[in-house]
Amino acid sequence: MGFLDWFRTREVDELAAAIAAELVKRVPPSALESRTRKAAERLRNTHDAIFARAGKFARTRPLNVFQRARLGNQFRWALKEAGYPPEFVDSWTYELAILVTLSNAPRRAAD
Repeated sequence: MGFLDWFRTREVDELAAAIAAELVKRVPPSALESRTRKAAERLRNTHDAIFARAGKFARTRPLNVFQRARLGNQFRWALKEAGYPPEFVDSWTYELAILVTLSNAPRRAAD
């Protein structure tokens, strides 16, 4: 990986925008106020779909620290701009950062 490759973020920017758009489409900020079982199920299914997509992305591409941070930051700002509550934004962004970091870590051989 060359020096300039370190700063290539087009793919992570596209992923952040895509998963944020999917979240907004499936569970808009106003839907978080609903306390029904159906709303909770929709949020859980959306969560699983979004994080499965992000995990697959991270497992198939080696991301450096800058790219992982960029992904989390772009996702955070997209959720904030969409109008999600700060606690929701922080929680989902933190989970995305952890998932991408762990999915991107090299696997250790079993002892």
